[in-house]
Amino acid sequence: MIVVFDIGNVLLRWNPRNLFRKTFDDEARMEHFLATALSMDFVAHTDIAPDFGEAVEARAKAFPEFADELRLFRERWIETIGGPIEENVALLRHLKAAGRPVHALSNFAAETFALVEAQYDFLSEFGTRVISGHVGVVKPDLRIYEILFQRVGRPASDLLFIDDSIANVRASEAAGMPAIHFRPGVDLERELATRGALP
Repeated sequence: MIVVFDIGNVLLRWNPRNLFRKTFDDEARMEHFLATALSMDFVAHTDIAPDFGEAVEARAKAFPEFADELRLFRERWIETIGGPIEENVALLRHLKAAGRPVHALSNFAAETFALVEAQYDFLSEFGTRVISGHVGVVKPDLRIYEILFQRVGRPASDLLFIDDSIANVRASEAAGMPAIHFRPGVDLERELATRGALP
């Protein structure tokens, strides 16, 4: 099995609260902001928008009461990252050291992926990277999985995907690629070993 990693919350911790707990005095107002102006549907939109800044400005006009906070989402986006998930990065490097190909399939705006790529060198270690902002399709749309299969040049059944989103896991399985739902409490090393993905 060839391992395909999601990046956010599999290799890098991502949570907008990492940034906005520094900027909101009122937790309830912050949560309202995250449920409305910065909803996950909007975040997914920014992950494929041709221009991240324009998408944020349009959203700021739709939610003027949160315009400043929305602009911070672009200006200080890197602060939404909580650092690497070291044990999973170690698994990535173990696979690489053993000569196993490793690939990435992840939702990021082109602009935000450039920020993390500049800061975390392990993001350059994949054989193939399919990033939503580069291809204009976001998970769980099945088209992004098809792009992965075409670029890797292997049948979906030869690959094993790891993602923190159950919707993305189900889409992967629907596309014929087995998947692991990574979440707190999951021993990823044991899951990979059980599925024959570790050397």
